[in-house]
Amino acid sequence: MSIIDPKLLDGMVLFTQVVSAGSFTGAAQRSGHSTSYISKEINRLEQRLGLRLLHRTTRTLNLTPDGEAYYLSCQQIIDDAKNTLDMLQGRQQQISGKLTVSCPVNFGLGYLRPLLVAFMARYPKVELVLDLNDRKVDLVAEGVDVAIRGAMQLADSSLISRPLLVSELLTLASPAYLARAGTPSSPTELSRHKCICYRYLKDPQAWQYRSPAGEDLHIRVNPKVMTNSPAMQLALCLDGEGIIRLPAMDLESELASGALVRLFEDYDVAPVRMFLVYPARQHMASRVKCFIDGLLAASSTTD
Repeated sequence: MSIIDPKLLDGMVLFTQVVSAGSFTGAAQRSGHSTSYISKEINRLEQRLGLRLLHRTTRTLNLTPDGEAYYLSCQQIIDDAKNTLDMLQGRQQQISGKLTVSCPVNFGLGYLRPLLVAFMARYPKVELVLDLNDRKVDLVAEGVDVAIRGAMQLADSSLISRPLLVSELLTLASPAYLARAGTPSSPTELSRHKCICYRYLKDPQAWQYRSPAGEDLHIRVNPKVMTNSPAMQLALCLDGEGIIRLPAMDLESELASGALVRLFEDYDVAPVRMFLVYPARQHMASRVKCFIDGLLAASSTTD
């Protein structure tokens, strides 16, 4: 039997607190230790491991690649220890703890909101931290348990991804814009129109279509506005400022009322897919598993 180093776990909890807080000062406030104590403990941990875990500057604190791998392992060990304690104390059914979820703004306010209400009612001891934004978050560095991402296709990564739902991608304009600028009969005419583009796409000005004859069209549009907010795209489109492309899932009322007109209905566009994304862990915390299972169950009822 190999001898276990009695200092094997020293500094592990403080290290995860530093990462989740984003600074030594934040970790000190959470743990009740001084900032200098936290800094010394992290230095001792790095020396013992023989690895640099954190890149430090006067303003930022970032994980190294070794630090990311160690952080994931530490989280798992701490979650397992908490679950073991809960089991021994007979509280395994009382799911609790902090759950951090990142989600696009419109999707969170629309589709996700009623599911969150149901989740919080069922698990009142879970502390939900909801980060609504449209950027691609770094789950490990920012301490996010689950992210919801929209994409035509996710890039390969070490993260686990689960499909949540699919939505048709529509090209839209307001009647006022079309009356002023004319109605394009095909995507090839978009170069003569003003478009409102979503900045977080890999190439916001590249709009792809497939014609009724099966021809793939790669259109370069002229952005009048480039924004990171789908809500702003929609608002500007309704104001008659240009043509947009947005998922159909949030546009039922605008289409039904005639406030927006759908263009190029005979042309196919790759759909937008919403994914649940989370770090790979052998033993997932109960609160995270329950949240993921609940969202997947809800999405299966809407297929």
